[in-house]
Amino acid sequence: MKKIFTTRVRLILAAALCVLIVFFPVVVQDQYVVRLGTLVLMYSALALSLNLITGFMGQVSLGHAAFFGVGAYTSAILSDRFEWPFLLTAFCAILVAACFGMLLGIPALKLSGSYLSIVTLGFCEIIRLVELNWIDLTRGPMGMTGIARPVIFGIKIKSGMSYYYLCLIILMIVTFVVMNMMHSHIGRAIMSVREDSIAASAMGVNVFRYKVMTFTISSGFAGLVGAFYAHYMRFIDPNAFNFEQSTSVLSMVILGGLGSIPGSFLGALLLSVIPELLRDLAEARMLIYGLVLVLMMMFRPKGILGTTAIPQLLGIEKKYAVPDSLEKQTAGVGGNSHE
Repeated sequence: MKKIFTTRVRLILAAALCVLIVFFPVVVQDQYVVRLGTLVLMYSALALSLNLITGFMGQVSLGHAAFFGVGAYTSAILSDRFEWPFLLTAFCAILVAACFGMLLGIPALKLSGSYLSIVTLGFCEIIRLVELNWIDLTRGPMGMTGIARPVIFGIKIKSGMSYYYLCLIILMIVTFVVMNMMHSHIGRAIMSVREDSIAASAMGVNVFRYKVMTFTISSGFAGLVGAFYAHYMRFIDPNAFNFEQSTSVLSMVILGGLGSIPGSFLGALLLSVIPELLRDLAEARMLIYGLVLVLMMMFRPKGILGTTAIPQLLGIEKKYAVPDSLEKQTAGVGGNSHE
């Protein structure tokens, strides 16, 4: 039977999807739907940044919301206190969040498995408590209000459509960097750490250095998304960057596909849109997320799209499966080291 989804059909569908994404706020006049589309783009970038650690490198982090919050507060404070422009505050948000990521990663990434998860969880809570209690800087539980709208090259971002396109540009930047990174020797080294850190070290890969570098880059991207979030919402408080937020983003990554760029987009789309459609079940959202995680771990542990990359999804690059015999040999030597 001739395959329906040939490469040509896939490319046409992908082109149609790109056109739809670009012209989405032009076609859709409902501002609520445009706002939902903006949040999907924002969470896609945030999920992709976490996928860099969890999916591509195989390290589970439960503190990603902390870096998201560090970026948001950095940009908001610099904009509020010093009236710096958005591009500069966003750049500072990337640097500060990346520094926090590196400082946490140097001691924490010597751990593995559940120990690393507990450390990142504790870090997320520490950052939340600092945001909550350092009232002179963050206004504590009152939150920061009236955060300035972004002004880029003299253009003030104030409409829903302009925020949508700003977020789309941020997502494209994050995607471009991650794609190029994962298709280079750096990406191959990172994935070799995920598959078997002992074998990677034996082949000359500096495992610890690649772990810290990936953690730092991922944290910087989370800081960039946080800067956008602060100027988009124009109000931030510590409750927006708690453990629940980390779990939500991790659920998007696991649902879409661990180690898959399109999987991050799919997970963010599903877990951003479905809760809006089921608003009556808002209080049971975490229960639903937990159920989704359990079911995915039981029936499809690598997510809906698995490790599928964009070229493989388009059919222009084959996905090679590991032969059973080789997989058994690998398991016999050291096994899969998803730490």
